[in-house]
Amino acid sequence: MNDSEIMDVEDALQLHTYHKMRLVLEKGSGVYVYDRSGRRYIDFMAAYGVVLLGHSNPAVVDAVKTQAEKLISCHSSVYNEARAACLSRLAKISPPGLSSFYFSNSGAEAVEAAMKLARRATGRVGFISFSGGYHGKTFGALSVTSGLKYRKPFEPLVQGVTFGEYGDEEGLDGLPFSDSAAVIVEPVQGESGVKIPPRGFLKAVEKRCRESGCLLVVDEIQSGLCRTGKMWAHQHSGVKPDMLTVAKGLGGGIPFGVTMVAKRLAEHVEVGDHTTTFGGNPLACAAASAVIDYLLKNRVAERAAGLGEVFGKRMLEMKKSKIYRESRNLGLMAALELRTRFNGVLEEALRLGLITLYSGRNVVRMLPPLTVSEEELEEGLGLLSKAVSKAEKDVSSTS
Repeated sequence: MNDSEIMDVEDALQLHTYHKMRLVLEKGSGVYVYDRSGRRYIDFMAAYGVVLLGHSNPAVVDAVKTQAEKLISCHSSVYNEARAACLSRLAKISPPGLSSFYFSNSGAEAVEAAMKLARRATGRVGFISFSGGYHGKTFGALSVTSGLKYRKPFEPLVQGVTFGEYGDEEGLDGLPFSDSAAVIVEPVQGESGVKIPPRGFLKAVEKRCRESGCLLVVDEIQSGLCRTGKMWAHQHSGVKPDMLTVAKGLGGGIPFGVTMVAKRLAEHVEVGDHTTTFGGNPLACAAASAVIDYLLKNRVAERAAGLGEVFGKRMLEMKKSKIYRESRNLGLMAALELRTRFNGVLEEALRLGLITLYSGRNVVRMLPPLTVSEEELEEGLGLLSKAVSKAEKDVSSTS
């Protein structure tokens, strides 16, 4: 099929739930992807952060190939070495106290498991989430996601969810901690445009959880695994979660989600409470083991912290543009907020050879692979700067 035929088939047969770029990708290597004509693009979208270690990272490819030749599927009712090896590695990187793990296939599923376990362990029904929070689109995860555009068409959702204002420490006093099974919070809000809470906010949330018996669930699906310069973004604030959810980059491109659970909570789980056919399959476990080994061996958290400083400085240089409003980043999790809609910048960036993300109506969001070099980072940000300059001129010419 040629490009037009490929796009026509997807447009005709796939449910129209995605905003599509007019781009057909064929292969990828590291931070770069290539279309069918061989044109190269710098990928700062990285499949919404899934391509944590770059496209077709040799360590992940080798692990998947080796495992695929041995055993691809093995239900968790049977023991398997790849699963045991992955569990052992997760135990090395999990936050202190989180020593039990539930395997699923995605971030939303990891959140669903956390919500069910919170109810099981506490006997309470309610949940607390925050404005701007995004936790997935399955019914439970959607119920603690704040965006009305996602929620409204599918209401009624899970009842008993209260939303607080993200970053508002004083407002915490009005939230029903004593009646809630858990608080779920992102240490950095990704889908809202890389929103970093004020210093002390997460500790204040944790304090109220400890006082009330409400559990603290930290959603690290997008911010975890070294992206912010630490293994887990919540480590910047010093909080200690009762549960943690992670997915996206954990499988290096293979679907994989994990709910990390404190041992005292795991004791409440009974056989059959929550299971999944594909969770913990050997292929995904082998990929995740390769990812964890790579992160530790190559000290990726330190690299991300250092490159994050470069990222922040280069985005600040765009401040001279009239359409620049603000830039934010923590490690290699970054956003450029504009005074105009992002469309012109994204379209021009793509024309120049840079693929980025977006948030809301005016935020360009970037989650480059953590294997990106400083030179590649500079190259991508140089293209973004050109795209911003072009969009600024277009706005000026029409005003």
